[in-house]
Amino acid sequence: MTPAGRRIVAAAEELFYECGITAVGVDLIAECSGVTKRTLYNQFGSKDQLVAASLTERDQRWRTLVRAAVDAAATPAEAVTAPFEALRIWSGTNARGCAFINALAELPDPSHPAHHVAADQKHWLRNLFEELAAAADCPHPATLATQLLLLHEGALATQPLALDTLPDCIDLARDLARAALPSDR
Repeated sequence: MTPAGRRIVAAAEELFYECGITAVGVDLIAECSGVTKRTLYNQFGSKDQLVAASLTERDQRWRTLVRAAVDAAATPAEAVTAPFEALRIWSGTNARGCAFINALAELPDPSHPAHHVAADQKHWLRNLFEELAAAADCPHPATLATQLLLLHEGALATQPLALDTLPDCIDLARDLARAALPSDR
């Protein structure tokens, strides 16, 4: 991606997250990124493709943070709930909830390129929970993965309400993992 393309994606990502995807037009994105609309369209072709690019960029940062938390876990059982620790870090600078949940709500058409990126992010996390549960010898990794995903997404959905549910969600995730995993893990 060109330097102008990176500026466009950065501006778009911030504006989409703070204001909403449908509320932000390409004129504002071009202005905030210091490029012309022509440059924006030359780089991305459409606003839809720019939304997808901005979510992809955000997703890459999120996955890197989650992988680092998983890699830092001392045991396979701790690794199962490591995405919640990543969420604790991530939430410190992302107070408007989940950009992917927000995108799915704003872009319900499954054929929209950004809808695909947002849905893929949720499937990735659920699959990661299942992989981690299986690595920790969970007898029913798919069940635990679904439970942890629901809990994780609930923490994200309540974040804008300032209820501070994340500590309770992390404790509950650990309780679920302890109950589902063999005691020696």
